[in-house]
This record gives sequence, structure tokens and C-alpha cells, in this order.
Amino acid sequence: MYKIGIVDQIHQDGIKILKDHPKFEYEIIKDISKKNLIKELPKFDGLALRLTKLDEEILSACKKLKVISRHGVGYDNVNINFLKRNNIKLLITATANAVTVAEHVMFMLLNISKGKTLYDDAVRSGFFKENVRKNDTFELYNKTVLIVGFGRIGKILVKRFLGFEMKVKVFDPFVNENIIKSFGAAKVEDLKKTLSEIDVVTLHVPLNEKTNNLFDINVFKNMKKNSVIINTSRGGIINEKDLDKALNDRIIFAAGLDVFLKEPIEKNNPLLKNKNVLLSPHASTLTKECILRTAKETIQNLIDFFENKTKNEMVVKL
Repeated sequence: MYKIGIVDQIHQDGIKILKDHPKFEYEIIKDISKKNLIKELPKFDGLALRLTKLDEEILSACKKLKVISRHGVGYDNVNINFLKRNNIKLLITATANAVTVAEHVMFMLLNISKGKTLYDDAVRSGFFKENVRKNDTFELYNKTVLIVGFGRIGKILVKRFLGFEMKVKVFDPFVNENIIKSFGAAKVEDLKKTLSEIDVVTLHVPLNEKTNNLFDINVFKNMKKNSVIINTSRGGIINEKDLDKALNDRIIFAAGLDVFLKEPIEKNNPLLKNKNVLLSPHASTLTKECILRTAKETIQNLIDFFENKTKNEMVVKL
């Protein structure tokens, strides 16, 4: 009998998979204080993890732990070095959230291109046409979009951009050019040199040493003045202070952010007052369908691990 700890709540349909399985028992850990995690987690063989941070002190207490299954695709809330040293596997829900995140990117881009709530506000306020003509709305047709990071989300996004008759380019040093071409996009080799030709940038890379502050003021200066950048991956990939300056100084036109360096976003973050950025609260995966799929996949990953059926795309290479 394998013991599974579910750190924080997940959808009941995921829990039901464990409940119906004869080889597993589980416990939901609702108190996610560090003191309680150190006390409770050592009894588990595997963990289902949402956003709770597991640092080295917590993980050091988990002598039985063999695997962590993340409820999502990011894993910056887990001490990777500890997992690597102790041969603890890390799994992600690689297939559950791609469609939802791709749709959120389109939601942000369409809102920005059509003036966010401008039209709705105009009708409700009684200014039916007076202020609408002053807005800088624009078409997506024939615009060039750059997808930074060509994993599952990036591949799904290509179809949506092509549906709007946009030109699609991809920057990902780890993906073969022929694969990118097969999706109808063109590969670019130099990120900074390409930006002067790009109307929309959308980010789909993990946060690590190479991607931290990948977009700072010097990079923004390489972009077109009417360009838009969207980040639904991880906060920290864009330097938020530099983005605020780039927007205020009209170095770029607009931004859409679903993720932030510190979450919840700090009250003194200047982006909260910036009218040229569309914000959402790390919500790109929070559709009812995605929440259900992710919970099921999180639990199925754990079962597959202990039954030696783990799918390669679910494994994080440490």
C-alpha cells in the first residue's frame, strides 16, 4: 500500500482515482504551514503538490519520499537540487493545461488589440462613439507574432495565430527547425535581432538562470514601438520595473501579464497603476475543464510512477 499526500485541495475527480485504487491510500494536507509540513509529509511515498513551496528543510524530513507530482507544469516551488541529489522524481501535468493557457493568451491579445473594456465602457457611460475613435485599436491580421518557447502550449498557439492569418515565428534553441516548420511557423536563431520585426511576443519558457530577466529594458529597446508582450509562463522572466518604464516611455505599446515576480502582486508594484498593461491573477489555467483535467493527471502520474508506467513527457529532467 502506497501512501500519497495531497498538499492543498485538488478537484474531487482526481481524488476519486486514488479512492478507487486498491494499492493506494491518501491524506489531504490542508494546513500548509512549514511546521505542519515537516511534521506530516515524512509518512508519504508520493506527493501531489499545487503551489505550496517545498524547500530543502521540508524535503529533508521526507525520508520515504520517492516522487512529487506537480498540479501544473511549473516547478519553481520545489527545491530541484535536493530532488536531484536524492533521486526523487518530479512529474508535471504536461498535457492538461495547454489549451486553456493558449486561449488565455488569445483572450489577452484580443482585449489589448481592441482596447480592453473601451467599447463596453463607452456604451454604459453614454459616450456611444465620442471617445471610441480616439483609441489605438488594431487588427491581428497580417501581424507577426513570436512564440518564445515551443512546447505543447506553443504548438497549440500556432494554430490559433494562423487562424487569424498572422505570421508566426518561434524562438527555441532546443527544437529542430523542421519540427517548427511542420506546424506552419518559422524558426529564428537570434532573439534580440528578431524583435525589431515582431508585433506580438508571447512567452512560454520556465523560469531559470537563463530566462530570469530575459526581457529587460535593453531588450525592450529592440522591440517595435507598437509591439505587445504577453507572459503566461512565470513571473521573473520579464523585469517588471523595466516593463513599467518601457510602457510609460512608449518604448513598447502594451503588455498582458498573468504571472508576477511575487504573487499575490505587491500593492506598491507600479504596474498596478499602469493603464497600458492588462493583468490577470495567475488564472490562465483556471477554467473548470482544465482544473478537472489537471487534478486527474496529477494523480494518474503518481499511480503510473508506482506501476512503472510513467510517460516521458511527464518527467522533469533534473
